Amino acid sequence: MPNLLRIANAPIIQEERAMKEDEKGHCRPTGDHDIIDNDVTSPPSGNASGSDEETYPEGGLRAWLVVLGSFSAMVASFGLLNTVGTFQAYLSTHQLREFDEGTVSWIFSLFVFLSFFCGVQIGPIFDAKGPRILVLTGSAFLFVSLMLLGSCHEYWHFVIVFSVLGGMGTALIFVPAVGAIGHFFQIGRGYATGVATTGGSIGGIIFPLMLEKLFPRIGFAWSTRVLGFVVFLLLTIGNTLIRSRLPPKPGGSVLPDFRIFRNVPFSLITAGVLFVEWGLFVPLSYMSSYALAYGFSTTFSYQILAILNAGSFFGRWLPGYIADHLGRLNTMIVAVLICLITTFAFWLSAENSTTLLVIYAVLFGFGSGSNISLAPVCVGQMCKTEEYGRYLATCYTVVSFGSVDNP
Repeated sequence: MPNLLRIANAPIIQEERAMKEDEKGHCRPTGDHDIIDNDVTSPPSGNASGSDEETYPEGGLRAWLVVLGSFSAMVASFGLLNTVGTFQAYLSTHQLREFDEGTVSWIFSLFVFLSFFCGVQIGPIFDAKGPRILVLTGSAFLFVSLMLLGSCHEYWHFVIVFSVLGGMGTALIFVPAVGAIGHFFQIGRGYATGVATTGGSIGGIIFPLMLEKLFPRIGFAWSTRVLGFVVFLLLTIGNTLIRSRLPPKPGGSVLPDFRIFRNVPFSLITAGVLFVEWGLFVPLSYMSSYALAYGFSTTFSYQILAILNAGSFFGRWLPGYIADHLGRLNTMIVAVLICLITTFAFWLSAENSTTLLVIYAVLFGFGSGSNISLAPVCVGQMCKTEEYGRYLATCYTVVSFGSVDNP
């Protein structure tokens, strides 16, 4: 075990040594791929996550503005993804009440699946062309999805409008929002990515509570439209601030390349993230319905998802900071163990106990939050930054199949 820990921490140790050895270097802007004139640090020699020519600001105004843009985009996109339990609980008792719970849940499993699966093509385009056109297109898809959602009445309406259109929009936003951060941070990538991905938790807190208040007052149709306008504002900020820094790799292809699975560590990380996501989305999808099934009020069934996302907020930010010092894989292993232990200790025995359900939501939220913030950083250690989008998107294309089995 000590040997495994030393191996997992090796990239971090190399990065710290490299940062001390290389204290200078300036970059020039090159069009759409903005390069900031700032203090930079070279990536560690021999580290797969960067070439000898790559330099990283590791901070500065432009770098943190990109993090802010990614944060805003994640509030909109992953905030919506973290609200699927609220939508499922509502539709199961209203428009789709004639369908059983498992059938309704397929709508949201398909949404989650497409949110990750579509990245297989998006990643290479991000590496070759930058994030702007991808984020803009994804923003349009997500906004139109929410504007049309209120007019849906049939099962297939929800599949087309929410699952397909909304899922593709989320995919177009996710890869550039996370990938752009990797262009500005190497040593502090875990912390910066963690800060940005807290946006998904913020959205997962605000959106369920907002919908809980709006549904009985203005109805489902206008509630989803109000949510759409909020998402539009957030994505406007994301489109303004998200950008890449490094120029595209010469001769790079925009086509998927599954030969990268010849990289054994990358393949193992992909398999690990797949099984983790497979388990994590079960509580996220069924938490609200679980509360309703055991006699809790409709209000509490919406609030419990917000409580889970409140725990997830700290679970995305704090482990990211710790991971940059103690090792990204080490930190992720501990977070997964927290999810496992709390599920057996609290959720399986909670039933109609408010206390146990709230404790479980907070602790599971904390443990599960690190997955979306640390998994991309772990993937980034397996490749050069110019290929970060391709590796990240290919990983999550495989991971997407874990969400299909949730019903």
